[in-house]
Amino acid sequence: MTAVADVAATVPERHYTHHDGRGATPHRSNPAVIHRELTTLDVQPGHHVAEFGTGSGYSGALLAQLVGPTGTVTSLDIDDYLVKWANLIHHERGLDHVRCHVADGTAGFPERAPYDRIVAWCTPPLLPQEWVDQAADDAVIVAPLPIAPVPGMTVVAKIRVSGGVPVVEEVFNGGYTEATASPKADLDLPGRWLDWETRVPGAAWVSIAWRQDDDYLHTGARTVLARLLKDAHTEPYGREIDWSSWRAFAASLADPHLTAAGLSAGMWAIGHSTPSSAAVVQQDGSVVADSPDSLSLAVLREWLAAWEGAGRPAPETYGPALVRCDGEERGGWRLRLSR
Repeated sequence: MTAVADVAATVPERHYTHHDGRGATPHRSNPAVIHRELTTLDVQPGHHVAEFGTGSGYSGALLAQLVGPTGTVTSLDIDDYLVKWANLIHHERGLDHVRCHVADGTAGFPERAPYDRIVAWCTPPLLPQEWVDQAADDAVIVAPLPIAPVPGMTVVAKIRVSGGVPVVEEVFNGGYTEATASPKADLDLPGRWLDWETRVPGAAWVSIAWRQDDDYLHTGARTVLARLLKDAHTEPYGREIDWSSWRAFAASLADPHLTAAGLSAGMWAIGHSTPSSAAVVQQDGSVVADSPDSLSLAVLREWLAAWEGAGRPAPETYGPALVRCDGEERGGWRLRLSR
């Protein structure tokens, strides 16, 4: 058994996720995924750890067991309600070396830095400079990061910080909800890069990577979504879509016309769009386009053929690189994948 599996046997998961006083919290991740991320994090006794995304408090409890009484766990969440309850549950269980704070995790928590390990259960827009600044030398960061400027396209990265420089050691499939400046009310909608949405007659949304060329009325995004919803051309792709492989491949193309959409509840789509055309393939394998002879449909078919020709590569097979981004609202590094 791994160290994480050992401590998981001593932490009452359901006591955190379905506490009698608070009730069930939807802000929780699959325990198996949490265990995977913490195993990758390689926490040792005595470490000082920061986690971004308190959630139910379960992951913080596991971390508290891993660092032991000589270590510390600093847990941050934007949701005051979750933070208060997690602190209380930790206290009830006698965990006095884990503290939860209401804060924007993308800015880190310098008061208790430096940290030997940093883990995130929410996706920032990029790897924040603050996380690297607050990392001890030879620290490890395990976090989901976007691989394209549209929602839902992420991988989980293991990053080592040496001499203030972050280097990606590995990436693997995974992702969590976007980090937002306030508690997220609708967990079905993207928290970032949502360019247009409609709510009647049904909920639908679109995200376009070329948003910088759109106008203040979001005419381009509105038109793309309308083309995909009204009198759209549909056709079957003909094969089951391996979604984690497809989204990594689409992101690696770095095409400025990359587009993501949600045309029906719980169904994500990825494809191509321009001000005059649109085409996406949905998770169920259905293709939706503005017309049978759509320019975007032709491009999407080329992408899918190239993806099949490459053998549907897994996210882990790509070469990851952190690209420095300065002069923006918040500095840091963007993660890009290449083959």
